[in-house]
Amino acid sequence: MSTEASAKLFVEAFSDPVKVAQYLDGPRRFVPGLADLHRMTGILLAERAPRDARILVLGAGGGMELKAMAEAHPEWTFVGIDPARPMLDLAAETLGPHRARVEFVQGYIEDAPPGPFDAATCLLTLHFLSAPERQRTASDIRRRLKPGAPFVAAHGSFPQDSDQRPQWLSRYAAFALASGADPEMVSKARDAVDAHVNMFGPDQDEAILRDAGFSDVSLFYTAFTFRGWVARA
Repeated sequence: MSTEASAKLFVEAFSDPVKVAQYLDGPRRFVPGLADLHRMTGILLAERAPRDARILVLGAGGGMELKAMAEAHPEWTFVGIDPARPMLDLAAETLGPHRARVEFVQGYIEDAPPGPFDAATCLLTLHFLSAPERQRTASDIRRRLKPGAPFVAAHGSFPQDSDQRPQWLSRYAAFALASGADPEMVSKARDAVDAHVNMFGPDQDEAILRDAGFSDVSLFYTAFTFRGWVARA
């Protein structure tokens, strides 16, 4: 399936009111240590971002990472980008009293303000893009950051060898089952990830960030089929 078709399926899925209503529960069951990932993201950005930082958040739908960062850093403001309007509406609801500190933009990275931003995040999003689109997106994020600004990316990334990929996908499903997810939903999710999500090995993911112009790319999060990196513009 092409990148454009995969992206269309993604947007359509997160425009479904039923799926949107269930979204906040899903990632917690499928992504090991999701709340800790959000907490670590804020800590890593705060190492270099100023007290009153303006943060670019690509893939902001749902608002979970926005809420975590807003609660931990009361003077930060945010620009949240997402292609699905219902997911942005959910983010606004999730943020509650912090909603006023976020500017929402429906669209993709090219629709984001030019910045420059003090930091940026892209969580659980880049794996929906092909390698060229992923590098272009990372490059567009880089261009919107101040020199030396931190960037945190986390998404699906695991060994893609033919003898390892099925085992890692089975572990992805097993974790969701152990977390209480519905077995039928887990089976469909595993099949969807296998067929439609652009997973690469960690080495290729790191190379994409470097080729996009980021330096000091460091792995900080490893959780079954998910990896997270911090880098500098």
